[in-house]
Amino acid sequence: MLVDWYWWTVEFGEAHAGAAGVLVGGREPGPAYFDVGSGSEVPSTTHWSAYDGRARRPRAEALRAVCACGWRSPAQYRLDWDTIGDQPLHEADVDLTGPLADWTAHLSVVRDATVPLPEPLAALLVEMAERLAATAADAPLAALRAAGVLERIAARVGRETAGALCDDGLSAEAVATALGTTRSKALVMLLTAQDR
Repeated sequence: MLVDWYWWTVEFGEAHAGAAGVLVGGREPGPAYFDVGSGSEVPSTTHWSAYDGRARRPRAEALRAVCACGWRSPAQYRLDWDTIGDQPLHEADVDLTGPLADWTAHLSVVRDATVPLPEPLAALLVEMAERLAATAADAPLAALRAAGVLERIAARVGRETAGALCDDGLSAEAVATALGTTRSKALVMLLTAQDR
């Protein structure tokens, strides 16, 4: 099922994007559709707030944290419809701290399994991000140029390093765990490096 991801980190990007997932009858429902009249395209979403039982959409019974990697939190947070009443779910005071904390704990497990960055490199990356943000405010074109240079450097080093990993026979699963990414992304990285 496609999910509207709205929790994200620079460290893991879309591989571990998170969201508050909806449960109806103990299962995740399909997308909620919006009837906008006639037309070939019917808008849909998986954002938790759309599951309020209006316009024949399912009514959420509980929320839980979900991650793009496929992880689902075992903890469920029941929605109190007596308190929510008839108001649209997006207007209700729904507490997402439980699902967010569960997703954050999941990221800690992922982070603990990744290969640690050497401290000088980690500090340099933080400094680079701060300098790029400052430059973007003062000279946006210069920041964009610098981002392009960094992108090309990262791509070249990534290809060369992935090639060395291929030569060492490292599996896609091991690379995915070490980088905190998905197996499919690691596999693409390794296959691309093999074609170099």
